[in-house]
Amino acid sequence: MTKFNELGVSAPIMKALEKMGFEEATPIQAETIPMAMEGNDVIGQAQTGTGKTAAFGIPMINKIDSKLKKIQGLVVAPTRELAIQVAEELNRLAKFTGVRALSIYGGSPMDRQIRALKDGPQIVVATPGRLLDHMRRKTIRIDAVQTAVLDEADEMLNMGFIDDIKDILKGIPSERQTLLFSATMPKEIRNIATTLMKTPKEVKVKAKEMTVENIDQFFVEIPEKYKFDTLNNHMDINSPDLAIVFSRTKKRVDEITEGLQARGYRAEGIHGDLTQGKRMSVLNKFKSGRVDVLVATDVAARGLDISGVTHVYNFDIPQDPESYVHRIGRTGRAGRTGEAISFITPREIAHLHLIEKTTKSKMKRLVPPSNQDAQRGQQQVTIDKIVKTISGKDLQPYQEAAKELLEDNDSITVIAAALSMLTKERRDTPVRISSVAPISVKKAHGSGSKDNNRRSNNKRVYGQRSGGQGGRNQGGRSRKGNFQRRNRDQ
Repeated sequence: MTKFNELGVSAPIMKALEKMGFEEATPIQAETIPMAMEGNDVIGQAQTGTGKTAAFGIPMINKIDSKLKKIQGLVVAPTRELAIQVAEELNRLAKFTGVRALSIYGGSPMDRQIRALKDGPQIVVATPGRLLDHMRRKTIRIDAVQTAVLDEADEMLNMGFIDDIKDILKGIPSERQTLLFSATMPKEIRNIATTLMKTPKEVKVKAKEMTVENIDQFFVEIPEKYKFDTLNNHMDINSPDLAIVFSRTKKRVDEITEGLQARGYRAEGIHGDLTQGKRMSVLNKFKSGRVDVLVATDVAARGLDISGVTHVYNFDIPQDPESYVHRIGRTGRAGRTGEAISFITPREIAHLHLIEKTTKSKMKRLVPPSNQDAQRGQQQVTIDKIVKTISGKDLQPYQEAAKELLEDNDSITVIAAALSMLTKERRDTPVRISSVAPISVKKAHGSGSKDNNRRSNNKRVYGQRSGGQGGRNQGGRSRKGNFQRRNRDQ
C-alpha cells in the first residue's frame, strides 16, 4: 500500500490526514493524486466508497491560495447529501491550510447561501441546478476557478443534469484543471471528456470486493423498542473486550452512550458535533482500554484504525451495503476473528437480504437473549476468570483462609458467595432511545432529494446515501449455549 507521505502531500494536509486517522492511500488516491498534482486532467472510474473525495480534494487544496478569498475550486455533485458530505470532508482535509469549503444546494434558502458566499470560501461544492441559479445571479463567480471536479458524473447524467454540467464547465476559464469521477462511462460522459477536458489521464479502479473475511456475521430480528435491552443482554453474555456500536443519528449515539453508562458499561460516544479534541480524547481512551464500548455514527467512525475490536453492533442497519462493509471491517483484523451483530426490525428484512446479496455473504439468525440468559452469561464470565486464576496463579497464601471458610460452610455455598461477589451486578436502570424510521428497500434504492425540484423526466432518481474511509476465544463463546443460533430457514 502507498502511504500519503510518499505522494508529495503538503505538511498541513498530512497533519489533517493524521488527525483523521489515515496513513495509507486507497488505490484511486494513490493513482490520482500524483497525476493531479502535476496539473493533468484526470478521468477516474471508481465506485462509491473508494476514497474519491481525498483523491481530488488533496490536489485541489494543495494549489489553492488561502489568502485569496475567491472561489478557486469547484465540485459539482448530484445530490444535496453528497454535496454536504464532500464539503465536510474537504474541510477536514483543509483544517490546517486556511482553505474553506462551502456546500450549496437546492431546497435551502438562497439568501442564507448568498451571505455564506460573501465570507469568501475558496471551494464550493454544489448541485448543478442551484449552482447555475447562483451563476446567473452572479452571486457565485467562477472566473478564478483553477480546479473543477465532476463527482459521480453518471448519476448526474441519470438525473437529467448533463446539459447543466456542460453549461457550468463552459463558464469556467479554459485554462482550468478538470477532474471527472464516474462509476460507469456512458457515451455522454465520454463526450464531456473529449470536448471539455485536455488530454485527460485515466485511472480505473475495480469495484472493491464487497466481501468480509474473519468476521462471523449475525442478525437479530427485533422490534425497535427492544433493541437497547437486546444489546445490553448480548454484551452481558459475550463480555466483549472492545466493542463498537453504530447508530444512524447523533441523538441516538448520545442516548445509547448514556444508557450503557447507566447500565454499568464504560462507554463513550463520537459524532460530528464533537470537537476534534474531544473526539481524539475518546478514541485514545478506547484504544488504551479505558473505554470498553465506542458508540458512533458512520461519519465519525470513518478512517478509524483500532486493533483488538472483538464485536461490532449495528444498532441501526446502515442504508447502503458499502457502509455495512466499512462498519463491520472494524473487527476481524490481523488474522483474528470478530463478530458483527445487526439489529433488524421486521420491516427491514428485505433490506438485510439486499446487503447479503451485495456482500455475497449470509448472516446467521440469533435468538434474542433474555435477561436470564444475560445473567447466566455474566456468571460464566466470572467462572472463566476463576478457572484462569486456578491454572495460572500461586494460591498457596490463600489456602489457610480457604480451609477456615470450609470448616463453617459447605463448598458450594462458599463458591456461590464468591460468584455473587465477583459477578458484575446487572443494573436495570430504565433507558429510553428515540425511535427512527426503518430502512426499506425502496429507500435504499432511491427517493433521494432532487436538486431544487428540478427535472428528472424518466431518469432514475439517485439513491439516498448514508450518514453524510482480535477475537475472543470462539470455544469459550460456544460454551455459553444459552444464546442460541439458528438458520433463517428454521
